[in-house]
Amino acid sequence: MSDSSLAQSTRFSMEALVPPAEALRSIPFNKPAVVGREFDYIRDAIHRGQLSGDGAYTQKCHAAICAMSGAAHALLTHSCTAALEMAAILADLKPGDEVILPSYTFVSTANAVVLRGATPVFVDIDAATLNIDPRRVAEAVTPRTRAIFAVHYAGFPADMDALAAIARKHDLLLVEDAAQALGSTYKGRPAGSLGDMATFSFHETKNIVSGEGGALTLMRPDLVQRAEIIREKGTNRSKFMRGETAKYTWVDIGSSFLPGELIAAFLYAQLEHEPRIRNRRLSLFQQYYDAFAGIDAARPFELPRIPDHTTGNGHMFYLLLESREARTDFIEFLKVNGILAPFHYVPLHSSPFGRSCSRTSGEMDITDDIAARLVRLPMFFTLGQDADRVIEVAARWLGGE
Repeated sequence: MSDSSLAQSTRFSMEALVPPAEALRSIPFNKPAVVGREFDYIRDAIHRGQLSGDGAYTQKCHAAICAMSGAAHALLTHSCTAALEMAAILADLKPGDEVILPSYTFVSTANAVVLRGATPVFVDIDAATLNIDPRRVAEAVTPRTRAIFAVHYAGFPADMDALAAIARKHDLLLVEDAAQALGSTYKGRPAGSLGDMATFSFHETKNIVSGEGGALTLMRPDLVQRAEIIREKGTNRSKFMRGETAKYTWVDIGSSFLPGELIAAFLYAQLEHEPRIRNRRLSLFQQYYDAFAGIDAARPFELPRIPDHTTGNGHMFYLLLESREARTDFIEFLKVNGILAPFHYVPLHSSPFGRSCSRTSGEMDITDDIAARLVRLPMFFTLGQDADRVIEVAARWLGGE
């Protein structure tokens, strides 16, 4: 073989080993986006000369969040974790008290309870909605129960009327963990207005982002003054800033729960575009749903089921595969093809710390089953035509490749 022929043969062989550029392009699970005047507002916040919290942009965020959530009052926090911890303090949780919540949630929901010395009582979720099952909640109530923390999984609100009826019957506080649910509704009412309090997240994985960030919304006027105090390190500084007292001092427990103005400025620019962001994500959700509903699958899977009387916000799209083993194979297949698709929560009742500081009420079969089979597909504002690539690769595996 001549040198030129050898060179040509080698070139063709190497080309065969190199995947096409399309296959090499990585598609992340999430990618935060700048959607409006984020940089303009940050510059303006700097020029205003107040970078600590509760400045002009914090107040703008409060008004916007109230308008979107239907809540009477909103307080910006540095995370949803902080908002949950504030809710637990407002609930006056003490050692010996119990709070009912799902095990299929992020650790912050339970940590807020444990930090007050109270006991998380985990109950199973509904197989259709993946939200806390009101029937299990009713069975879990004891004389020690003080509150229900209802998580709105994937942005779809839990059955809040049923939960509110239980809360009223037993004089319990009802808290929405609406971390994923800004813009979602239940029977025409927005998430954030469905309980006594609600918490939202603006972490970069959420629809509306500020890097880190959160909010506590309040429907009960009697909770507002204490919430302000808790948020301001246990002082009545908010009353002082409004001219309602000549000085401020330490009056209750609290911590530094508020974010700075640069965070608020970025967040406000995102909140201005919430409808556009939500509509784009809902369009992606529907694109996924329609595509997978039409697949002739060799490997069994289930689509999300939208709870009755709710509208979502396109926060998440997931598939339920046949088994844990199938999910592992599916995730690896997507990864090899440049697509990051993670599973979700490890149930808290089975976690090392959860086993030591909580208890369960009833069987947790649905929680364990869902946690073993659920996988989340990429979902973010700028996903664009890469959604077609995700569908094409996922369909190959589901079709038996």
